[in-house]
Amino acid sequence: MKKLAPSILAADFSNLSQQLRYIEIGGADVVHCDIMDGKFVPNITFGTVVVKAVSKTTKLPIDVHLMIENPDNFIEDFVKAGASYISVHQEEVVHLHRTIARIKELGAKAGVVINPATPVSTLSDILEFVDFVLVMSVNPGFGGQKFIPSTLNKIKQLAKIRKEKELSFEIEIDGGVTSENIKDILNAGCDMFVAGSSVFAQDNISAATTELKNLIS
Repeated sequence: MKKLAPSILAADFSNLSQQLRYIEIGGADVVHCDIMDGKFVPNITFGTVVVKAVSKTTKLPIDVHLMIENPDNFIEDFVKAGASYISVHQEEVVHLHRTIARIKELGAKAGVVINPATPVSTLSDILEFVDFVLVMSVNPGFGGQKFIPSTLNKIKQLAKIRKEKELSFEIEIDGGVTSENIKDILNAGCDMFVAGSSVFAQDNISAATTELKNLIS
């Protein structure tokens, strides 16, 4: 099943519980949480306190994307806060196999992320161990950016490797996903679609969620 994962980075935090309710009504599958530290990326968002609040507000699984330095120091805290998925950047983690194993030991699905300038080939030795690969289709750090079309080739490469090696990891996309390009992303082989502004910046959040969900179903 293809999954839609609205990113609360674009949500109205003054009314977050209602915003989460809107995406539930619209048929969202996952809640995506972008964690930024102002060091690995040039922005600061939120941490475990917000993730814990989200987990108390919704029954949807929570997908935590760690755009931070030294993510190993925080993985357990985010699992305890309610994360069902945790992904770390290939560009930041030195002992990636160990980190992926640790996420799984703690009971969450483990993912690896690659930035737009990072080739898929850098993941060749970790793909058999991860539950999912998150392809950044914008440069991480800010919401509302435009989709980088060349990242479609990365999804296609990953889908080809998955088939040829009979692996089972899911492919996730994050950045600039809209109703105009989501079909192309789907056809490239993507399984989970992160959408921020195209959901939460719309007048009717539930309807926007339903529209995107229907396009990938």
